[in-house]
Amino acid sequence: MRTAIKKDVDPLAELFLFMADHAEHIASVVKPALDSGKLVISDRYSDSRCAYQGALLAGFDDPVAWVKELHSWSIKPDLTILFTVEPGVAIKRCSRRGSKTKFEQPGFLERVQSNFQRLAREEPERFVVIDAGKPLEDVEKLAAEAIHAMIR
Repeated sequence: MRTAIKKDVDPLAELFLFMADHAEHIASVVKPALDSGKLVISDRYSDSRCAYQGALLAGFDDPVAWVKELHSWSIKPDLTILFTVEPGVAIKRCSRRGSKTKFEQPGFLERVQSNFQRLAREEPERFVVIDAGKPLEDVEKLAAEAIHAMIR
């Protein structure tokens, strides 16, 4: 995936590479863990592809809906915690780790955030939206509360 991102492959090809990686992750990690009764916490699941690739794809009437439909085979999370933050803050935080990717541009991140917010509006029973611009301790507490509420 890193090579594809660096080479700036076609957005459609990139989507399918991410989906293949997701399918392998489900088959090798998520499904076995769930089958053994474990709680699975995963970063950047299928909603991320809807938001990110939905922001990249052109030529589709509704790329977010199309990507979501492509993921109909995926295991749907019981809970999705969406951490929101202003794109400028996100870029500043990303710059601490070195070079930026195409995903770390203000206009792009605004489209991604809009797509995530749309997904949260479409499935409010599954999403908990947390303002990640708050102090880390507050963000951590809110996330832990959401997880505990779901487990109970």
